[in-house]
Amino acid sequence: MAENLKECKVACLATLNQLETFCREEGAICRDLGISKYNLCDYEVEYLCSYKRDIITVGDKQIEKEFYLVKWKGYPESMNTWEPRKNLKCTDLLSQFWEDMMRELLRLKKRSIPRKLDSAIVSHLVQRANLRRTLKMWENHLNSLGSRKGRIFVENLVDMEGPPRNFTYINDYKVGEGISLNEVAVGCECMDCLNSPVGGCCAGASQHKFAYNSVGQVRIRPGLPIYECNKRCSCGLDCPNRVVQRGIQYSLCIFRTDNDRGWGVRTMERIRKNTFVMEYVGEIITTDEAERRGQVYDKEGATYLFDLDYVDDEYTVDAAHYGNISHFVNHSCDPNLQVYNVFIDNLDERLPRIAFFATRLIKSGEELTFDYKMQVDPVDAESTKMDSNFGLIGLPGSPKKRMRMECKCGVATCRKYLF
Repeated sequence: MAENLKECKVACLATLNQLETFCREEGAICRDLGISKYNLCDYEVEYLCSYKRDIITVGDKQIEKEFYLVKWKGYPESMNTWEPRKNLKCTDLLSQFWEDMMRELLRLKKRSIPRKLDSAIVSHLVQRANLRRTLKMWENHLNSLGSRKGRIFVENLVDMEGPPRNFTYINDYKVGEGISLNEVAVGCECMDCLNSPVGGCCAGASQHKFAYNSVGQVRIRPGLPIYECNKRCSCGLDCPNRVVQRGIQYSLCIFRTDNDRGWGVRTMERIRKNTFVMEYVGEIITTDEAERRGQVYDKEGATYLFDLDYVDDEYTVDAAHYGNISHFVNHSCDPNLQVYNVFIDNLDERLPRIAFFATRLIKSGEELTFDYKMQVDPVDAESTKMDSNFGLIGLPGSPKKRMRMECKCGVATCRKYLF
C-alpha cells in the first residue's frame, strides 16, 4: 500500500502566507518558503493598517509624533505593532497608505486629518492594502505567462473589485470543440520580403497587397486583409512582415474606471498611428454555440462575442472566460483602435485573427478603445466583409428586439446606446 502512495500528492489548503506565519511561530526553517536561520527573526513590513499622532515627553518638552500600525510579513495580526515614523524605511508603502487615507477622508468630506483614525477608516485601509496585494499577485501572474516586450500593470483606485472570477488569461486562441485549424502548407521564398518580394510575398500569393511599411505600420486601408509571413517562409523572425505574431510590444495597464464601465485598458507608452497594439484573443466557437451563450451574456449585459464574418458567419471568438488583455478594452463611439483581419499560419478565411491597430497617435496614459459596432466602409464590398458585429449574437430576430444597452463612453459623438 505504501509503495502505491509514493507518487500521491495532496494540495495544501493553507496559503503561503499562512505557512510562513506557522514556520516563524514554531521557529521552523523552510527552504521552499525562503525561511532560513539567517532571516527567521527578520521583520518586513507587509502593509500599514492605521495612523495616529501622540504627544510624548522628551526631557522637559512635549513633542507630537506620528505612529503607524504595522502588519509584519509572515506574522499574524496579533503581532502588529505601533512604530514611529523614523523606524519605517518603506517609502512606497507609506506613500500608498497616505494616498488611500487621503482619498477616503476626502470621500467622507473630512477637512482635516484626525489625530486617531476611527475603526471604519482603518477597516477600509486594511481592505485597500489587501486588495493591492491581491492585484499585485494577479499582475505578476499575468506577466509570467509567455514572453512579451511590454509589461502589464493592474490598478484599482476606485472600488474594492479584485481580479475577475471565472476568467483565464491566455495568449493564443483556444479552439473550441469540433473546430480545427489547418496549418499553412507553403511559405514565401523571399530573401527581403519588403524590398524584393518574390511573387508579392505571402500577400501576393493571396492576391493582396503587402500590409506594412519598414517600421511595421499598417499601410493598407481598413477592410483589406493582412497576410503575414508564416512558419513555412524562408525569412527570419525579424522580417518586416511579421508584426502581429510578435505579440504586444507596449506596456499596458488594466485599470478600474470611475464611471461604471468596469475595467479598462490604458497605454503606459506613446503609440504611433497605424501601429499594432494587440489581438482580440478568446475561445473560437461555432455560431450556433455563440447564439446559445449570447442569450446568457445578453441577460448579464456582457459583450465578449466577436463574430468572425470576414467571408462566412460560421465562427465567433468568445473572450468571456478565456482571453487576453483585450477582454478588458472598452467601447467608444470615437475609438483609437481599428480592427484588421490577419492571416498567418492558418489561411482559412472563415477563421481570421483579429488585430487592433492604432487609428491615430495615442498618448501615454490614454485609454484604449474600439467601436463595438464598427462599420469600416458600407459602400465597399470588400471592406464590409469585416464589419465587427461585436456582442450582437444572442437573441434571434431584429436588433430592435434586443434589450438596449446604454453607452457610457462620454465622447461628443456618442450614440447613447451600444446596441
